[in-house]
Amino acid sequence: MFDDINDLYQQVILDHCKQPRNFHEMPAATCSAQGFNPLCGDNLKLFLTLDGEIIKDASFVGSGCCISKASASLLTENVKGKTRAEAEKTFEQVREMVTTGKVTGDVGKLAVFAGVYKYPARVKCAILSWHALIGALKGSDGPVSTENEQT
Repeated sequence: MFDDINDLYQQVILDHCKQPRNFHEMPAATCSAQGFNPLCGDNLKLFLTLDGEIIKDASFVGSGCCISKASASLLTENVKGKTRAEAEKTFEQVREMVTTGKVTGDVGKLAVFAGVYKYPARVKCAILSWHALIGALKGSDGPVSTENEQT
């Protein structure tokens, strides 16, 4: 059973890596943030379109490892229709999951990253786009980095 779940998770990650969803620039975005992971070389820009407190649309561009790209792809699918507060809560859930392996609340497909904590060098890859999300929501000027993320 456990191997079947791992296989499924790997398939989801590979699918989102090879065919990332929402992978395009968004010229009409209301906010965006650049994210960089110096450890792996992952580099992305996340775009959001907000309508008041609601995230109406999300997309990203950039390059990186498979986990980083899959995480950004799943993030863009996950946050559409959520409020800022809901997106920030999901960030906290994802951060806990990738650093400890504990899944709290209903994270849906994001649960595929629950095993990342076993690979400390990959935690920053999985969380990069989520830091960019928080940076975009807060209107950060400079690029966000994973340098302060605990592994």
